[in-house]
Amino acid sequence: MPQTPAPRAAQVHHITHPLVQHKLTLMRDREASSTTFRTLLGELAMLMAYEVTRDMPTQMVEIETPLEKMASPMIDGKKLVFASILRAGNGMLDGLLRVVPNARVGHVGLYRDPKTLEAVEYYSRCPPTWPSAT
Repeated sequence: MPQTPAPRAAQVHHITHPLVQHKLTLMRDREASSTTFRTLLGELAMLMAYEVTRDMPTQMVEIETPLEKMASPMIDGKKLVFASILRAGNGMLDGLLRVVPNARVGHVGLYRDPKTLEAVEYYSRCPPTWPSAT
């Protein structure tokens, strides 16, 4: 029986870049202030955005340079949605949006059921991934 591939949302990106590891170490330091932690989290989110968008499809668009017209690859950020898992994910949102400012934003609220230890969704608000026709 053929196996079906895992859904795209199930993919995991393990980032081992030395700069990411360095910033994680600084964030974990008990002496790090709240301001330092937030700053590092934003920087870390920008680095993560770089890694997780590595394989995004692009389309060729025509632009005009100072010398001539040319076709060049571009990602359509309007089709991209970042879903922030409340509340911890909100700290990363600013850094992600610095890298992809046209991305849409959604929010998902989860808590862990104390008896079953299963995640329970209490809030979900995400924009459609494609702009409406109107």
